[in-house]
Amino acid sequence: MTVVVGYSADPFGRAALEHGIAEAKLRGTSLRVVNSTAGDAYVDARFAKQSEVADIEERLATCGVEFELTQPVGVDAAEELLKTMERNDSDLLVIGIRHRNPVGKLLLGSVAQQLLLECPKPVLAVKPDES
Repeated sequence: MTVVVGYSADPFGRAALEHGIAEAKLRGTSLRVVNSTAGDAYVDARFAKQSEVADIEERLATCGVEFELTQPVGVDAAEELLKTMERNDSDLLVIGIRHRNPVGKLLLGSVAQQLLLECPKPVLAVKPDES
C-alpha cells in the first residue's frame, strides 16, 4: 500500500510531506509524492525548483520509508492526484490546506475542496504549525 502526498513548494506542501511521512511509517507503507504543474504560466510558485527537489529527496532518503517523487508537467494538480488515487496501491491522500474566505472559495475554486469531494479514498487535510 502507498500513502500519496500532494506536494506544493510552500509551508502547506511541507506540512503535507511531514504528515505523509508519519502516516507511511505508522502504516508500514511506501510514500508517493506528487508535485505537478499545469505548465500554463512562466513561473508556478507551487512547483518545486531543482534545489528544493534535492532537499525533498534528501529528507525522504533519511526518513526510513520507500518513496517515489514525481513532477508531472502539463496536468491539472487535482486531476493528477485523483488519477494517482485510483491506483490499487494508493490508500491515503495527504494534502495541505490553507484558510480561504467564502468569497475566495466561490471565485477561485479550490484544489483541496475538489480533492476532498471527489477522492475515492480517505484524504488527510493538514495545516502547517503556526509556531
